[in-house]
Amino acid sequence: MVGLDTVESAPLAPGQRDSEGLSVLVAAVRARLGLVVLLLLLAGLAWWATVNQMAGMDAGPGTDLGALGWFIGVWVVMMAAMMFPSVSPTVALYARMTRLRSPVRPVLFAAAYLVVWAAVGLLSYGLFEIGKTWFGSQLAWNAGGRWVAAAVLAAAAVYELTPLKDVCLSKCRSPLGFLLGNWRDGEAGAVEMGSKHAAWCVGCCWALMAALFALGVMSLVWMAVVAALITAEKTIPWRRPVVWFTTAILLVLAVMVAVAPHAVPGLVVPGSAGGAASAMGMIP
Repeated sequence: MVGLDTVESAPLAPGQRDSEGLSVLVAAVRARLGLVVLLLLLAGLAWWATVNQMAGMDAGPGTDLGALGWFIGVWVVMMAAMMFPSVSPTVALYARMTRLRSPVRPVLFAAAYLVVWAAVGLLSYGLFEIGKTWFGSQLAWNAGGRWVAAAVLAAAAVYELTPLKDVCLSKCRSPLGFLLGNWRDGEAGAVEMGSKHAAWCVGCCWALMAALFALGVMSLVWMAVVAALITAEKTIPWRRPVVWFTTAILLVLAVMVAVAPHAVPGLVVPGSAGGAASAMGMIP
């Protein structure tokens, strides 16, 4: 079915399977190092473009998202910057498994992955605008906005410890298992697999993205923090400690946003002297 000579057909114990999967992944990254470097370079360019596009736009929680077309463009660039580092081993492994078939398929895989995240951006924009229209005054920072932001952060912390998060993160952390379990041949298969892998990543990371909105979606500082947490959860071998670390950070942020928002490093408090006057979902 696939072109990996290093995958054994004999049954393995769980620990052996993990070791086997890691060795195959490392071999794939080495064999497709140029592709991995290209994805990392694209992520670097996306960070550079994001810095230029979003400089000076952070008004804290509830920052206005601007026009839909502009936001989706910025969002896709943000997703490339935040997600390409952690998804590059999966793309490299897929490229190695299809090396005798078509060099276009890894590109289709990565493109489909980004399209799914673009859809998430579209949904986020719609929910944000609905909230702004229906509950604008109630979500002003000095009304209920601070508490809503704290509640979103607390909910993101709780989600870190749920079975659904655990299942989705397992799919993201096991590229070999995902590809073998969801293999589809052809260019259409590349699009389907890239989309499905992105769907698992959305299930894994949606709460962290919600936390980014709660802290200021236009904040380069919080974008970098969330990207680092996502990459750590997907790539660092010590899975459980990393998840608990992320949970602790989110809980601390939730408490601080609720009781002492001015003490949160990097947080622009709406209406403060250090930031633009804005509301949670609206500008008064």
